[in-house]
Amino acid sequence: MKKYFFLFLGLSLVFLSCSNDDGINNGPTPNPDPTADVTSQNFMWQAMNLWYFWQADVADLADDRFTTNAEYTAFLESYPDPENFYYSICNNHRNIVGNDAAIDRFSFENEDYKELVNSLSGISQSNGLEFGLGLIGDTGDVFGYVQYILPNSDASTKDIQRGEFFTRVDGTQLTVSNYRNLLFGDNSTYTLGMATIANNTISDSAKEVVLTKIENQVEDPILIAETLDVNGTKVAYLMYNRFLSSFNEDLNTVFAQFVADGATELVLDMRYNPGGSVNTSRLLSSMIYGTNTSDVYIRQRWNAKVQAQLSDEFLTDYFASSTGSSAINSLNLSRVFVIATGDSASASELVMNGLDPYIDVIHIGETTSGKNEFSITLVDDPGNSFIYNSDREGNINSQNSWGLQPLVGRNENADGFSDYTSGLIPDIVLEEDLTNLGVLGDVNEPLLARALQEITGGSAKIDFTVKMPAKHFTSSRLHTPIKDNMYLDKPLQLN
Repeated sequence: MKKYFFLFLGLSLVFLSCSNDDGINNGPTPNPDPTADVTSQNFMWQAMNLWYFWQADVADLADDRFTTNAEYTAFLESYPDPENFYYSICNNHRNIVGNDAAIDRFSFENEDYKELVNSLSGISQSNGLEFGLGLIGDTGDVFGYVQYILPNSDASTKDIQRGEFFTRVDGTQLTVSNYRNLLFGDNSTYTLGMATIANNTISDSAKEVVLTKIENQVEDPILIAETLDVNGTKVAYLMYNRFLSSFNEDLNTVFAQFVADGATELVLDMRYNPGGSVNTSRLLSSMIYGTNTSDVYIRQRWNAKVQAQLSDEFLTDYFASSTGSSAINSLNLSRVFVIATGDSASASELVMNGLDPYIDVIHIGETTSGKNEFSITLVDDPGNSFIYNSDREGNINSQNSWGLQPLVGRNENADGFSDYTSGLIPDIVLEEDLTNLGVLGDVNEPLLARALQEITGGSAKIDFTVKMPAKHFTSSRLHTPIKDNMYLDKPLQLN
């Protein structure tokens, strides 16, 4: 078996093979007319023809789609905008499959691949305010509500907190047509116009909060980690908001403290976690369940042309005994209580699915997002099969900065289950309530309180009636370069 160390995403590993012949063998591919202005489109087609999970189902990505280079060039030129071209070859899948549950909802791109790479380390431009956006009746107007605030951010220094509402930016009412520009545009500073909710009615208030986006804002995904003493039971509580490999050691340190505290139960709060690193999900699952490296965590499924060239060793992930730098600190639990909602996606769902064959996963909250595919970052570096490698920056086409994040495979658990495109259904249904979001980490916060009630078997002292469900159509976390992506970050091994 040969091993070729390609880097899926920006971690530093030694690259051993530089020629196309040593990468994934994709066979003969068409070449565009060198005088045509289709550099970006050509890269996108070549990369997607090789890696896209549904390549065999998309007619325009078929290996025999073009009989001549002239035909291929004309096809690329028919989409002058590279972004439109990319989504056209993704969108074709929608037309072919004809099944909403199988639609590619998550492949995306970025005109600057470096933004993608930075975001995978938790680095982005942000003011630290994380929020959901909902609709005000059927008016087309939009309101926002604060879900949490990043520590050491601009928002953390301002008079704004979880559970507050806003309706305006710089004096302009938020609407479905302007919220992207007003909240996620190029404006580094904006003023939020706050609001109140009473009797199911949202009303503007005089309060305003000025927020400034900070370059290279780092998000620590471990928002809260504490051990609660609940009627004599030591309950570890972890609010974990993204799977970032750069914080793996911090996560392991948290579990060392849980073990030292004598925790015998765990509430894993991923209600706002959109996903991230597959390997980090494996490490977290090992910290929960155990470090038996003969137990299968997940198996990967790629498109047929790639699957045939990947080794069994690469395709199967086992539970881990080490982070790579230190021994895993595991609670060795037989059950875990997971708070998850429609904002919980990809790697969050992977933890729940990967643990399910081994321990009891009690899901409290709402049906999850249903993102069971993973992706890799692709750049215009054909010598590395288009896979981004931080050691090969000089090999990336300097005339083409596009980065792609297409879905390239699915993960199935040890029982072979991966069919949750409609989301994972909760065992205990409980939505967040806009009138009572509570304080995260407080034993009276409704979702945590419901988990603690299940653990202790005590009677409810809290009214769990939801008066105003926290329904939203998007959140601030989905407007970052990484979005709700689940990505691989380990070296590729070929047969």
